Amino acid sequence: MGSGKCMSLLTLLSIVCMVMLGKVASQDYGDALSKCILFFEGQRSGKLPSNQRMNWRKDSALRDGSDVGMDLLGGYYDAGDNVKFNFPMAFSATMLAWSVIEFGQYMGSDQQNALNSIRWAADYLLKSTAVAGKVTAAIGNPNADHNCWQRPEDMDTPRTSYVVNQTHPGSEVSAETAAALAASSLVFKSSDQAYSKVLIDRAKEVFDFADKFRGNYKDSVGEGVCPFYCDFSGYLDELVWGAAWLFKVTNEQKYWDFVQNNTAHIPRQVIRIGDGNSRAVNSFAEFGWDNKGAGINVLVSGWVMNSTTADPYVPQANKFMCSIFPESPEKTVTYSPGGLLFKPGGSNMQHATAFSFLLLVYAQYLKKHSGTISCGSFEATPSRLEQVAKGQADYILGKNPLGMSYMVGFSQKFPQRIHHRASSLPSVGDHPGHIKCKDGTPYYQSNNPNPNLLTGAIVGGPDMKDQFPDDRTNAPESEPTTYINAPFVGILAYFKAFPKLPDV
Repeated sequence: MGSGKCMSLLTLLSIVCMVMLGKVASQDYGDALSKCILFFEGQRSGKLPSNQRMNWRKDSALRDGSDVGMDLLGGYYDAGDNVKFNFPMAFSATMLAWSVIEFGQYMGSDQQNALNSIRWAADYLLKSTAVAGKVTAAIGNPNADHNCWQRPEDMDTPRTSYVVNQTHPGSEVSAETAAALAASSLVFKSSDQAYSKVLIDRAKEVFDFADKFRGNYKDSVGEGVCPFYCDFSGYLDELVWGAAWLFKVTNEQKYWDFVQNNTAHIPRQVIRIGDGNSRAVNSFAEFGWDNKGAGINVLVSGWVMNSTTADPYVPQANKFMCSIFPESPEKTVTYSPGGLLFKPGGSNMQHATAFSFLLLVYAQYLKKHSGTISCGSFEATPSRLEQVAKGQADYILGKNPLGMSYMVGFSQKFPQRIHHRASSLPSVGDHPGHIKCKDGTPYYQSNNPNPNLLTGAIVGGPDMKDQFPDDRTNAPESEPTTYINAPFVGILAYFKAFPKLPDV
């Protein structure tokens, strides 16, 4: 009798525990979402607003653009340095906007914070394109900046403006800027129609410039962007990506014609640089700031699925999905023993978040059309796509062999020594005195935790064996970037609303 009662009590406790775990999981995604968006406030450049929440950060780079007679204040520092690279910044803005377009209805009160993060980028991109026939590509001499370990509030390094124009073009940075402006215009269409119109009108102008004056920006402003953000996949993918976004927003036939006429000309194989090595990779299986191949196919599939124009977009999107599933015979990515998706090169979390975002978006498109994916002998339902994406999200948030959350400030165990100048140096509030270029070096080399919490920052992540030394000097693993976080915003919004997925 006693044993039976004990078993009943244990069963009851187990049920209660399971219910509680379910609730905690749901709340955790919401907390992670809030922090994922907050991170962007820590990356802000320029004059900070009165509602700035990451308040250990102060105004910085207040003369940006003065060397070319422009106001280029604002925008985001891309990672742990103090340079504004417009190409990855624009991609981050596009992904933030896409996150809101697809999953904004699940964000609750954080939707406004997400809109603020998009507007901060869009306002800067409007400034960057204020002069017709010119697009800003970067602000700040990257080599000088990387030679210093210095707070953005203290910068002594040249804030050189690198600008592409009609004689020195940069189609990839220009077309990505057009994509970001177009996607952002869709986000603000219902809440601020006047602003939305400004954004889409500028997107059209910038796209026309990118298309009419074609060229790689590394040939025009290479000293300001290479080797850090050289584009190795050419600019045609950005032009098609920009046209696809313009069509999604405007429904103007000329943009759809551009997509259809140029998609086939995007190189099927491109060069990808990682770990100091170059390798040929398939465009359909790539997505990130440099290559838009998989993103184009997934985005366009949203309006061509089950139509006469589905080819090549849907078949290529399916092929991309088949390259990701762990059980797929067509898999091209690898997984760590703990389950983290890997591709060659540094800052691996950018692949885990960007690919998972595409999985999640495509799953919603498949659901609308009652679709599945065939990968040889393996059949994948939309729920399977969501499961793989959730597995990556859960790994990032702490469900991994180290029990380590790779988002700063989330959970009890997270990276303490991230590769980030502002976070690792004393704040202006704690140390008002100027810190010179090389005076920050001891802080860089220190084993002490960073004094300022860059809440929400997702670092480059562990190695292939799930190990993470938490070493500030190991930039590929310990440096956060805007383009790691941006797609994760949409992912977290979805799993905040749907923390439990059906079994496949």
